Amino acid sequence: MTRAKDTAYPAFKAQISSSELERNYSPTDEELAFIQGLASGPAAQTAMMVHLKMLQVMGRMLKLPEVPQQIRDHVARCLTFARSPSLKELGRFERSGNRALKIKKLREFLDVKPMGEKGLAWIKHVAEQAAEVKHSVVDIINVMLEELVRHRYELPAFSTLDRAAYGAREQSNEQYFNSISSKLGPRTKSMIDSLMRVEPGAQTSAWHSLKREPKKPTNKETRIYLQHVETLKRIVETLPKPEIPIPKMRQFRYLARALDAAEMAKLKPQKRYALAVVFIRSQYAQSLDDAALLFIKMLGNLENLARNKLLLHQDGRSEKVDALVELLMNVMQAYKIDGTADQRVDAIESTLPAEVDTVINECMEHLAFAGKNYLPFLAEPYKFIRAQLLNCLLIAEPQSSSDDRVNERLLAALRMLKNSRVEKVMLEELELVATRDFDWMPQQWRKLVFVKSADAEQPDMLNRRFFELAVLQMVRDELKSGDLIIRFGEQFDDFREQLVDDEIYENELARYAEVTEIDTDPKTFCQTLRDELLSVSRTIDLEWPKNTHAEIVDGRLSLKKPPTVDAHPDAARLQEELGKRLRPVGIIDVLMAVESWLDLHKMFRPLAGTESRLEDLRVRVIMVLFCYGCNLGPAQLSRSIRSLSAKQLAWINLKYVTEELLERATTKVINKFSEFELPSYWGSGEHASADGTRFNLYERNLVSEYHIRYGAYGGIAYTHVSDRFIALISHFISCGTYEGLYILDQLDTNESTLKPNKLHGDTHQQSYAAFAMSHLIGIQLMPRIRAIHNLDFFRPSKSTKYENIDSLFRGSIDWKLIETHLPMMFRIGVSIKLGRLTPSSILRRLGTHSRKNKLYFAFQELGKVLRTVFLLNYISDVDLRRFINAETNKSEQFNNFLKLSFFGNGGLIAENMRHEQQKVMKFGHLVANMLIVYNVHDMERVIRELRDEGFAITPELLADLNPYRLGHVNMLGDYAVDRRRRIMDLIVEPILGKRTNGAVGEAGTGSQ
Repeated sequence: MTRAKDTAYPAFKAQISSSELERNYSPTDEELAFIQGLASGPAAQTAMMVHLKMLQVMGRMLKLPEVPQQIRDHVARCLTFARSPSLKELGRFERSGNRALKIKKLREFLDVKPMGEKGLAWIKHVAEQAAEVKHSVVDIINVMLEELVRHRYELPAFSTLDRAAYGAREQSNEQYFNSISSKLGPRTKSMIDSLMRVEPGAQTSAWHSLKREPKKPTNKETRIYLQHVETLKRIVETLPKPEIPIPKMRQFRYLARALDAAEMAKLKPQKRYALAVVFIRSQYAQSLDDAALLFIKMLGNLENLARNKLLLHQDGRSEKVDALVELLMNVMQAYKIDGTADQRVDAIESTLPAEVDTVINECMEHLAFAGKNYLPFLAEPYKFIRAQLLNCLLIAEPQSSSDDRVNERLLAALRMLKNSRVEKVMLEELELVATRDFDWMPQQWRKLVFVKSADAEQPDMLNRRFFELAVLQMVRDELKSGDLIIRFGEQFDDFREQLVDDEIYENELARYAEVTEIDTDPKTFCQTLRDELLSVSRTIDLEWPKNTHAEIVDGRLSLKKPPTVDAHPDAARLQEELGKRLRPVGIIDVLMAVESWLDLHKMFRPLAGTESRLEDLRVRVIMVLFCYGCNLGPAQLSRSIRSLSAKQLAWINLKYVTEELLERATTKVINKFSEFELPSYWGSGEHASADGTRFNLYERNLVSEYHIRYGAYGGIAYTHVSDRFIALISHFISCGTYEGLYILDQLDTNESTLKPNKLHGDTHQQSYAAFAMSHLIGIQLMPRIRAIHNLDFFRPSKSTKYENIDSLFRGSIDWKLIETHLPMMFRIGVSIKLGRLTPSSILRRLGTHSRKNKLYFAFQELGKVLRTVFLLNYISDVDLRRFINAETNKSEQFNNFLKLSFFGNGGLIAENMRHEQQKVMKFGHLVANMLIVYNVHDMERVIRELRDEGFAITPELLADLNPYRLGHVNMLGDYAVDRRRRIMDLIVEPILGKRTNGAVGEAGTGSQ
């Protein structure tokens, strides 16, 4: 049975503070008048007032002996009775004949409905609906409680809710398990059962093998992984497509991933088969994306190798190049002599060497590699990975996303050439036409690819190796731009299939316009932007002579550094006092305190949806947070503590923890943080900045890439940090990934009380597409700009001219292009708002130049408008630049803080599975935020002490602080969880009385 204390079902605290009594159980004048008119006598009035307060606070009627004496006494005092009626006296009223009528009138006064047969039927229906998207009984009960409160129902007994939630969950799961397994034939079921067995001579089961992920893309690993994808493909072809809601699909996938073969074999057959189908299909979708990523990585490595060979070639030819330059100089000098044309020719001829053809050949050889042309150097190393590259494409089977069939003909030609080793091949053999199928090919490739036979007037042959390389490069680029898609994949699928349909779009468009404050009429939208661009540019042009912090010299824009702002004169003294007075504490004590305030352990439940049977769950959760959030790892931590083994720590992580759980726990920490007053002086909560920092990884996984700047392999922890210094969102991505792709992700799904609508980041975080996308989802992108002289400004029209800033502009806006494609852009915006798409899934496709996708050009054009408006404001407002710089620095400061709290294992993330890498970083994010909450709590204590001692505390002084402090925290040693140790009370009290986003300006004490 589920424990009520693990849910939101109201319960009394062990100790009720006087402030809570006053706040929650003191009647209003209206309530006093109602009770005094309803009942007479101390016992009757006390009983009815207690019932009234129980309905208000606890949501239900309680037997009076179940109500703490402390509350009964407080109610009696509020009624001005000399003494509190005894339980015996109250009991006589409870047994009286007119009690039922009074209770009915009480419910009418509070507008609360009793839970009758009709209400029970309704709440069971609510549970069934919740079970479609929730897997845990606790989560289903919490949904039921929300609906009961919203519809003004009196809460039933907890056991009633528990039975309804459990029954709905089991009914929902059984329904989906049966619907999937019923579509499987005996042979398929037998095949799934065989996956759970360890065959003779094998070390692991086939089920375990299905969970493998690609490692470092060496030739051998790529070959083995592609065989794995082929195996998955053969299995998937025998499996039905499950028709179940996405939340259920995700939960079943998590559960199947956490179960080993022995555990799967013990499940009921229908559940085993259903989980296997869901997991195998999801693994296949992921493996198709992995095949494409392997292809992209291998081709990128090949190009890097060719570029290095080009540099070596150019270094080796430096002497010949010097000789050719010297020869050119001699020819020019001979040409300049005084004399006739014949004399000049003779002088030139005297400078030439005897072997002129040799000089010409050397010039041709040099020109072949001029302009960083590394293409000729691709051919030699290509032959060693040719089979792997072609196999990746054969398995992924990319398809054109448009009506253009050129890609399909070129891919068909690659398939025809797969087993060929000839040097040259006729165009007609590949069913290709030079004038039809090669418009996409750059001139540098044409010189290498096309070959003309002896009797042909036009090229009629192809150099097979260079042709394959050119097509492979084209395929890579079009996979990135979305011109090629991979059906049944996830990252490279056709995003249009996930867009909302016409009916949903029409129904949601007005709401979308309201939320984003965008006019969804294309003509009005474009006119509004045109007017804004013209107005801003005219104003800044007019005021440019007064701008003392920017100048244009010879057409080059230069920005002066903003003047520094002096710190508050008392800032150093306050920092010193904080350093002295913050209480020394161990990292385990910090985690114990914050976990106790928030009851985070209640969120950690088995993935199977059952209730935890662990008696010491709170202790285990604290140690798992420390283990993974500080990156010690189970093996290392188990050597430092005696209470838990490495296996026990890893088991909790495997069976209880998902990325979504860690995100929800982080949200809970952020919401508690928002209740404090101090962070409100650091920012409004409307701004956030995004930045990445590298963490070491082993080489043998697909995320790990070599980072040139750091000279090591690793991945990037990419984090959004609020202007109040706490981290909101985190991703873990490869070093080669463009960070700006993720700058807008999860902002719409952020459920914390801090919801930024303005985003900052470094220059590389922005692009035309990012500016356009941010505007479409109601976010204002405000990046820090470096090397601004390299960025282009765009005019509202070709005829627009400026007196002072005209040299900044390079082109004009194509408003017709934007207007034409705005309906599709709005559809994308609506789809993102409804959770159908992520911004990164669109930005990934818009980040690479597309030859065919008109939407790409429309996004680029809209981005040009928005970025130009931003840049004009940026160059004209020195205070804006200073503010953006300060906000962007906050994410960099958080990254430094995260590095310090994530101290274990030298910063090396010792995980090769992607989902485990994501979990480790989200653990780190969560623990860093818990440290921030603890620090703010203790900083407020010190500040209140100083205020009471006469220290002049002002908003400006508090604004100079930040919570990134670890000097008082012992991160090393003393790793025991001592439950006997007293946890300090959580105190959220005013400093200067400023209202915050949480429990604003109110005093609250006591353990939460």
